[in-house]
Amino acid sequence: MTAQFPVARPRRLRRTPALRRMVAETRLSPAELVLPMFVKEGITEPQPIASMPGVVQHTRDSLRKAAHEAVEAGVGGLILFGIPAVKDGAGSGADDPAGIVQLALRDLSADLGDATVVMTDLCLDEYTDHGHCGVLTGAGEIDNDATLERYASIAVAQAAAGSAVIGPSGMMDGQVGAIREALDGAGYQDVSILGYSVKYASAYYGPFREAAECAPQFGDRSTHQQDPANADESLREVFLDLDEGADMVMVKPAGAYLDIVRRVRDAVDVPVVAYQVSGEYAMVEAAAERGWIDRERTIHESLVSMRRAGADIILTYWATEVARAL
Repeated sequence: MTAQFPVARPRRLRRTPALRRMVAETRLSPAELVLPMFVKEGITEPQPIASMPGVVQHTRDSLRKAAHEAVEAGVGGLILFGIPAVKDGAGSGADDPAGIVQLALRDLSADLGDATVVMTDLCLDEYTDHGHCGVLTGAGEIDNDATLERYASIAVAQAAAGSAVIGPSGMMDGQVGAIREALDGAGYQDVSILGYSVKYASAYYGPFREAAECAPQFGDRSTHQQDPANADESLREVFLDLDEGADMVMVKPAGAYLDIVRRVRDAVDVPVVAYQVSGEYAMVEAAAERGWIDRERTIHESLVSMRRAGADIILTYWATEVARAL
């Protein structure tokens, strides 16, 4: 005689909010969130970014206030992007000890100490008058090796000013190795490198280029950012960065590339970072403003999906707001 068992009813564990919270497989924590912040030289008031409602280009003073608010909410880290008052072909402001990011780093280091992880983006597009991520040849193409020399100098300047984690986002061949060598040679062996290892040539970056004032004046970045059609290439880039000394690796953008987040998570044993980029932020804010979606639920769902895909850390412009709500 065959034993009869009661029919399983998974809905029993979904019956109340408390039950759903108790059995949730994926959870968000404020410490896993990093807040991207823009600081601009030569302004006296924060400047709103039209395509990113609620995000601003900060003054040094407003940056300090917003950083304190993020830390009080429990946000795990901050990452700085700088906009200089003057740009040139070499991006000279990027490694100037008196450059805007270096000054802001010293402010935050003095204010916050070890209360959070202060990180810096390392690239040249915000600092060059042509808007590209490196030094150009006479023919207008990026000179990879000359750019690595600039990246090495910028990394040392950022470390000297107090950056705990440096994230080179230019996608130059050999950038992590050049930066690791420069940091070690200057006595900054303890400064970590977050490899922007998987950075796609994405349409989702549009609002960021307004925020950082870094739209290329000609051409595009398809020669050094990855083709959205490719997946295997992402793992090759990750392993190259790890071989060169990266301590963490990033997938950017996040939402449209959750399959890549999972592939990277399954392949490596270092922290995996996902960047919820400006276009992802802007689309949710625009749809919510029109009443088409539930804003808070959509934000939470998008972040949970990144954690579920395998991201250990998430860069998001909603970091402070979400940390307060958790």
